[in-house]
Amino acid sequence: MVRAFILSVFLFAAALPAVAASYDAPAEGEYVVDRFVFQSGEELEGLRLHYRTIGALRHDADGKASNAVLVMHGTTGSGASLLRESFAGELFCAGCLLDARKYFIILPDGIGHGASSKPSDGLRMDFPQYDYDDMVKAQHLLLTEHLGVDRLRLVMGTSMGGMQSWMWAYKYPHFVDAAMPLASLPVEIAGRNRMTRQMIVDAIKADPAWNNGDYDPAESDFAGMRAAMHALVFMVSSPLQYQKAAPTRAEAEMMLEDMVNRYATALDPNDTIYAFEASRTYDPSSHLEKIVAPLTAINSADDQVNPPELRILESEIRKVAGGNAVVLPITDETRGHGTHSVASIWKHHLAALLEASER
Repeated sequence: MVRAFILSVFLFAAALPAVAASYDAPAEGEYVVDRFVFQSGEELEGLRLHYRTIGALRHDADGKASNAVLVMHGTTGSGASLLRESFAGELFCAGCLLDARKYFIILPDGIGHGASSKPSDGLRMDFPQYDYDDMVKAQHLLLTEHLGVDRLRLVMGTSMGGMQSWMWAYKYPHFVDAAMPLASLPVEIAGRNRMTRQMIVDAIKADPAWNNGDYDPAESDFAGMRAAMHALVFMVSSPLQYQKAAPTRAEAEMMLEDMVNRYATALDPNDTIYAFEASRTYDPSSHLEKIVAPLTAINSADDQVNPPELRILESEIRKVAGGNAVVLPITDETRGHGTHSVASIWKHHLAALLEASER
């Protein structure tokens, strides 16, 4: 059902159905940064970075990593959320574009997400105010200092991970061979996008039960959290798919209740605040000329987070020397913002990117 799909758009593993993987089970690990300094100047001793890898790292004749692929998840998600059949099952399987027998696939949990260090570990609102720069910096440390990766064959990501793909491409231009940002725009988050994120944060903070972040963990599903989830539901909505899934009043009300219940019980309030606030400093627009790797950005016309009528993608991609922008038309197969995880729709663009960037 579309409900199960949309519920995992902001990508937490609890909403995923179990599937039979057509590739080896991921290996999980942790890397601890002894002392991590954030963009804010705050520091954290023992920053924990959790990750999953599939396949084995290989090197070329010069000793450089030749087959590493970094795939980054969306807001409130984790690397595990990319292991769904519609994504990993289409890309990592034997004979697929990112065949795990050929590539070394890295699926990190971003700071504040999954099993990496996050506010709900205990610091709550005293956790450092991380942003996307911090998340990308930590990913780079994970790759270079722990996994021995000194070059990426491909960097790609969904939603927040898509935004971080733009950042990887300009921050480390000679580290990345190719980039594919999915469901993202390379500009400051403003307009309705920022307003919706602010609604989510404000709804949580406005509830006295939140108690400045010192809420009772057993009572985290309070009214403010549920109000925030109403904003989140509309943020990731797909009008066509919602209408198909809920063609009557009763079905629409039931679908809304189901989504809000699932979101509110799966997400921690403080983690949610931090996750949506992490985008506050994001703005690659003045750095796009630094990108030297071939880059293909893919959005969908029914994406309510990055609506096509803004025509931002088409404008900004001109700054990227090897850039290509694709806006997928609305079909019965697209899923709004969640189209980023339906690889069957856009993987032919990935094939073209891999071919164009082959050394």
